[in-house]
Amino acid sequence: MSIIQSIIEKAKSDKKKIVLPEGAEPRTLKAAEIVLKEGIADLVLLGNEDEIKSAAKDLDISKAEIIDPVKSEMFDRYANYFYELRKSKGITLEKARETIKDNIYFGCMMVKDGYADGLVSGAIHATADLLRPAFQIIKTAPGAKIVSSFFIMEVPNCEYGENGVFLFADCAVNPSPNAEELASIAVQSANTAKNLLGFEPKVAMLSFSTKGSASHELVDKVRKATEIAKDLMPDVAIDGELQLDAALVKEVAELKAPGSKVAGCANVLIFPDLQAGNIGYKLVQRLAKANAIGPITQGMGAPVNDLSRGCSYRDIVDVIATTAVQAQ
Repeated sequence: MSIIQSIIEKAKSDKKKIVLPEGAEPRTLKAAEIVLKEGIADLVLLGNEDEIKSAAKDLDISKAEIIDPVKSEMFDRYANYFYELRKSKGITLEKARETIKDNIYFGCMMVKDGYADGLVSGAIHATADLLRPAFQIIKTAPGAKIVSSFFIMEVPNCEYGENGVFLFADCAVNPSPNAEELASIAVQSANTAKNLLGFEPKVAMLSFSTKGSASHELVDKVRKATEIAKDLMPDVAIDGELQLDAALVKEVAELKAPGSKVAGCANVLIFPDLQAGNIGYKLVQRLAKANAIGPITQGMGAPVNDLSRGCSYRDIVDVIATTAVQAQ
């Protein structure tokens, strides 16, 4: 069974309600039909009901709940709550009412209110359009110092990682994390690997240096982040700084990092910054024809996940299933 199929089966075992703010978007509607038909999650589609039904055409979305934020009986309560939440930042009640008309803001309020368990958006919106309301309304999880993202990478015919499955982080949110933030990303990713993917994490803190082979402030950051992460999770295998080949290839690991519990068998790869992470996952996705599921956020107070604007309807199904499992 593929990793995404196992996630889908887990989502079915304890169904959650996921809100989709881009209710009339064609790929989202096709994904909604599949999710509802297969019983992966219950869905709320936001938008004008006539527009959604027109866009759905021959699709069966009859089991979805359709809510138009402006016409909803929840609108006034959500607008007032958002005003109370943001009035210290200078927002007026009038501005709050205007803001809550936005489907993503309204959807985040539904999650905050407990009406929905998670939210998926981004097929036609930029990441900032999703994260801004999420940070304002849902906020970070208790104890979380940072919100980051990860990709589940399923690489065909691959001898490395967890039978070809990896967790890559952070590939979508934090441009240049400092050592403390990088350590937090490593801790979040280790927990995600264990709780979502069900495997024992072996976390590699990646760099262009392995165990002091190069000297640079960028290497120092990764080295410090590794020390912090190890202190935070002493029972988890975390090591660095490691070059990618040392992290994955046993023969290279024996030469460059002998005695490491991670080198040569890493399944969680922590990239030193967003440029490396974003380039890395796209390289593996395109050149190795890997299935890249994400970006999925971690560290948020409730599951709120972004889509690539180039996503397929199948990608949306996968992210909805993953969001549902995060909400369990």
